Amino acid sequence: MNYIESYHEMKDAFASVNSTLYYDGMEIIKSEFHSSCHNLLPGNDEYTCDKHSTHFHVNNSFFNDVGSAEDAVHIKDIYVEENRSFNYCILKPKDTGPSKKVIILLHGFNEKHWEKYLPWGKYLCQKTQSTIIFFPIAFHMQRAPLPWSEKRKMYRLSAERKKKYPYIVNSTLSNVAISMRLHAMPQRFIWSGLQTYYDAIQFIEECKNGGNRHIDKDFSFDIFAYSIGGLLAEILKLSNYNNYFENTKVGLFCAGAVFNRISPVSKYILDSEANVALYSYLVEHFENFLNKDDHMRHYIKNDHIEGKVFHSMLDYQKMRDFRESLFKKMENYFYAVPLKKDTVIPSFEVMNTLQGAFRDINIKVEEEHFSHEYTHENPFPVNSPDPEKVEENFCRVFDKFSAFFDQ
Repeated sequence: MNYIESYHEMKDAFASVNSTLYYDGMEIIKSEFHSSCHNLLPGNDEYTCDKHSTHFHVNNSFFNDVGSAEDAVHIKDIYVEENRSFNYCILKPKDTGPSKKVIILLHGFNEKHWEKYLPWGKYLCQKTQSTIIFFPIAFHMQRAPLPWSEKRKMYRLSAERKKKYPYIVNSTLSNVAISMRLHAMPQRFIWSGLQTYYDAIQFIEECKNGGNRHIDKDFSFDIFAYSIGGLLAEILKLSNYNNYFENTKVGLFCAGAVFNRISPVSKYILDSEANVALYSYLVEHFENFLNKDDHMRHYIKNDHIEGKVFHSMLDYQKMRDFRESLFKKMENYFYAVPLKKDTVIPSFEVMNTLQGAFRDINIKVEEEHFSHEYTHENPFPVNSPDPEKVEENFCRVFDKFSAFFDQ
């Protein structure tokens, strides 16, 4: 079965699975997850860091007047039920018992559907005989409220946004919800990133404690990450919480650059106003914002290695020695495949981050350039006029990642 056939068949199979479904020599399983760290998110006035028994009072008012609570976008993050409790999907070889070999698959920014990743996961599953975990980032995929996917409502919000900001670029029904949210409160990027980081740790610990009957307690795991999922994968690996990630390999596809070296303005990712607000907050004035926000400063500046690593991945120039020393230490565990025509996460910026300013970090980065038309958002289009070329390029890329994970 080729890539495009797999795409359509797996899309239908995933849509029909309730708990377990057998498909093409594999099992598709839905499993429940309840985030224990959702109370970290904006929406409360009082917060506590249990690790340090430290309390914080926070003013969570919106930074910019870009909407209201009635538009289904500016609801308080801490109360979004879909983000707190959700199902994630497992894809594993059929009848193999609890898995000892796992690959966690992390997706891109502002995505609401897993369809394009399903044949990716299937290929990795069959080639490496690993169980694939399709794990969603906070407020993305099945963790996003349903109104954010209602086309009519989002089209109306985008039209209103264009009137308010007449010079806006790439405001669409696809990106208006996340653009409005980040425009209003850019710190959401940090908090949702940290929530997903802690969720990943929680998932690993639950499996190690026997909480998932499909995964052996003594399992090993790697990470395949695409686009912004690569930033999360890097933070997980470089911070190496409790040595869980000591032997974890990280495969990065169209991913790997620090935040201020990517260009996310796209009709599928972010509009220009949100991007300016996010860049201003995270890069240009982050230190000033940290000085005013005790809660954020505690996680970024104090005794939280994950926050320090996150901080080092925001601006290429800042904390470069710290960041590059970590990559150097773990250079054998990273592998990246960027795309030559990728304008969102350019291949040379992936090299700048992973191989260092002086190219003294031996992380393998192999740039690809496909013979079919492609974009960052859609590297393997299922409606391409050149399906044979898509098939050839898809197999070549995922053969490379499969070989990396099997080394």
